[in-house]
Amino acid sequence: MTELIYARKNPAVIETLLKRRSASAKAMGGDCPPETDIKTMLEAAMRVPDHGKLNPWWFIVFKGDDRAAFGEIIKTAWAAREPQSTPEKLADEAKRLMRAPLVIAVISAPRESTVPVWEQQLSAGAACYNLCLAANALGYGANWLTEWYAFDPAIRASLKLQSTESVAGFIYIGTPEKAPEERPRPAPETLRNDDFRNATNRGNEYAKQGLGYVTHGPDNSVYKSK
Repeated sequence: MTELIYARKNPAVIETLLKRRSASAKAMGGDCPPETDIKTMLEAAMRVPDHGKLNPWWFIVFKGDDRAAFGEIIKTAWAAREPQSTPEKLADEAKRLMRAPLVIAVISAPRESTVPVWEQQLSAGAACYNLCLAANALGYGANWLTEWYAFDPAIRASLKLQSTESVAGFIYIGTPEKAPEERPRPAPETLRNDDFRNATNRGNEYAKQGLGYVTHGPDNSVYKSK
């Protein structure tokens, strides 16, 4: 019987959470992780909060020649979007998934239920994060990306996504070729509020003022509002 962990001190986990850092998808090498490690990563990805026990996500594993094959689909989709693209740009698009030996797409797949769709989508996001943490714990670097092709209709069609499904992330996994640099992190007190009646620490100073909000329509077309 599986021994469940729900209230156990683990300083190593805390250290990982406080010091974790994404590795650059452009600087990953090494061999593809073995199938045993991929299975462990997926098991960890599915060990996330999931209200209603709906399993509102599924996964696509890209490795070996499938990365290049999908890259050709990405290149064709980009050429349709930007017909004036140079051959060099198209070649770059074709190599998107070749940046790492393993790429796992996490598909958000809300199920019909009484559980709000938003909560189910959050569960898919948690699956992405657990994938990254599991990869780190197994000795790999990881980077959670979406980029334009996660929202492109032609790419969605190639993955046979249903209208209710979306790409929560492409998780790039491999051996980092260089150590990442630290990035600024906010102090907890700048975002913590102890008075629910007057919550003033909202992080508004982190907004990119004037850029508006990027959202996606039902057909995954991009909308930008201000």
